[in-house]
Amino acid sequence: MLKGNFFRGLGYLGEGFRLIRQPRLRLFVIVPLVINVVLFSLLFYLMAEGFAILIATVMSWLPDWSWLQALDWLFWLLYGAVILLMLAYGFVIVANLIGAPFYGYLAELTEQHLTGQEVSTEGGWAAILRDIPRALWRELQKIAYYLPRALALFLVGLIPVVNLAAALLWFLFNSWMMALQYVDYPADNHKVSFPALRRLLADTRLSALGFGVPVALAAMVPVLNLVVVPAAVCGATAYWVRENGSTRK
Repeated sequence: MLKGNFFRGLGYLGEGFRLIRQPRLRLFVIVPLVINVVLFSLLFYLMAEGFAILIATVMSWLPDWSWLQALDWLFWLLYGAVILLMLAYGFVIVANLIGAPFYGYLAELTEQHLTGQEVSTEGGWAAILRDIPRALWRELQKIAYYLPRALALFLVGLIPVVNLAAALLWFLFNSWMMALQYVDYPADNHKVSFPALRRLLADTRLSALGFGVPVALAAMVPVLNLVVVPAAVCGATAYWVRENGSTRK
C-alpha cells in the first residue's frame, strides 16, 4: 500500500518559490540561474535537431501501407511528449552536475532558515569549492540510477501500440526522479546515502510523487524551467524537514 500524502507533497514546490525570495538565499539562486540559461539554450537546440531525425527513422521501419504512413502525426505527438520529458530531465541532469555545489549549500541555508538551527554552513565559498568532487560523485550516482531505467522506457516507446503508454510511464518516472534528485541535497547534507534516500522516499511514495509531479511539469515549461531548479531545492528541503525529519540518521 502506498504511504504518504500526495496533496501535501504538491505544496512543497510552491513553498520553494516563496523561499527563493529570501534575501539570504538569493545569491545561490542567481548564479545557478545564469548557468541554467546557457545550458538550456544549447540542450534545446541539440534535441530539436535530433527530433526530426528520430521521427523519420521510426517511420522508415513501418510497412509502406498508406494508413500507417498517415499516422505520422500520431508519432510526432507521442514521441514529442517523450522527447519533451527527456529534455526536461536531461536539462535537470546537466544543470545539476554544474550547480550541485551551489544547491547543496542552498539546501543547508534553507534548512537553517526553516528550523532556526545551524546545519554546518561554515566555510562559504571555500566550502562550496571543497565540496565539488563529492557533489559531482553524488550526481553521478543519480545518473547511474536513471540511465538504465530511462533506456528501458525509451525502448518500450519505440514499439508501435505499446508506445501509447510510454508518455505516461515517462511522466511518472520523471516525477519520481525529480523527488529523488532534489531531496537528495538535504539528505546528502545529513550524510544519508543515496540508496538510503531511495528507501526513505519509498516509505512515503505518495508524498514524494506529489512533490515530483509539479516539478516535472514545471521543468517542461520554457523559462519557468530555468527558475524551477533552485525553487525545487528549497521545496525539497522543506519536504525533508517535515516528511523525513523524524527518520534522519
